[in-house]
Amino acid sequence: MEVVAGLKHIALGDVHAQLGAKMVPFAGYLMPVSYEGINVEHETVRNGIGVFDVSHMGEFILKGEGAMELIQRLTSNDVAKLVDKKVQYSCIPNENGGIVDDLLVYRIDEKTYMLVVNASNIEKDWNWFTRFNTHNVEMHDISDRTSLLAVQGPKAAEVLQPLTGMDLLNMEYYTFDKGVFAGVENVLVSATGYTGAGGFEIYVDNKDVRKVWDAVFEAGKNHGIKPIGLGARDTLRLEMGFCLYGNDIDDTTSPIEAGLGWITKFTKEFTNAAALKQQKEQGVRRKLVGFEMIDRGIPRHDYEIRNEEGALIGKVTSGTQSPSLQKAIGMGYVDAAYAKEGSTIFIPVRDKALKAQVVKIPFYKK
Repeated sequence: MEVVAGLKHIALGDVHAQLGAKMVPFAGYLMPVSYEGINVEHETVRNGIGVFDVSHMGEFILKGEGAMELIQRLTSNDVAKLVDKKVQYSCIPNENGGIVDDLLVYRIDEKTYMLVVNASNIEKDWNWFTRFNTHNVEMHDISDRTSLLAVQGPKAAEVLQPLTGMDLLNMEYYTFDKGVFAGVENVLVSATGYTGAGGFEIYVDNKDVRKVWDAVFEAGKNHGIKPIGLGARDTLRLEMGFCLYGNDIDDTTSPIEAGLGWITKFTKEFTNAAALKQQKEQGVRRKLVGFEMIDRGIPRHDYEIRNEEGALIGKVTSGTQSPSLQKAIGMGYVDAAYAKEGSTIFIPVRDKALKAQVVKIPFYKK
């Protein structure tokens, strides 16, 4: 595989190149974006089973007496609600009303937590936690030695169960277990993912990931298993209305504006809680909405959103042609007056104002 200056390489980079993946720079890593085409890969996951290599994601271990208290102070969701082997979706609010990152919090035990953060924010998040780590919580950045495979789709449990003694068939959504998987010890498997198609995420040491990858593909060979790139990951997550950091949420968007009030718990103190609580009580000026195109055309990130009179009322944060729905869909921030389901909005594309309608997300309903 060609070496690209300044880019990090995931452990299975050469394997993806040999499989014919189109490799592109993404969040500082050289990553597989597609193998045989986004639409085919998308349908493979929706209807069967596919494997994403998302080893670019970041993993931090926080342990010790003050670990929970530190996470509680810096994240919006209520960590006290977690029990061992449970996962929580949350975000890290900044001091100005925006979001440092969105993340998953894994409770390993009472004093040990794993945080899974976005690849583009590894350094930023690490520095943020370090800055507020006033009680010397033990912190380890294990990102560079950890690989992460997301095995997604309705056939995932059936295919993976024979590879482990962990009970995957009965594993509840947003829980995890640790044990032997494909003959490899100390593998963490969680019932999580970013596709809405069900499945698991497998955290394994870089040195063992090839063994796990090969075992998963051997187990799935009669079930139509395929490697899937980041292109289909994006279309799958957008059909579910899941936020993508850097597009739909960032340092300038509040969790309340982004519809993430459900992970913002005011039963505790956390960064900028008072201002966010005020937003929740008084309402926000703009809101993140989902919309479907009525006129033909595909909305793209940063396209303007206008009203019938042509006044600027917002901007598109994500957009695509949905492979499952066979229609163009998007997400974007609009003035609160236009955020109601059924509102008509317009997206200018090549000097033509294309009609769209605000709809309830998820776009894809099983």
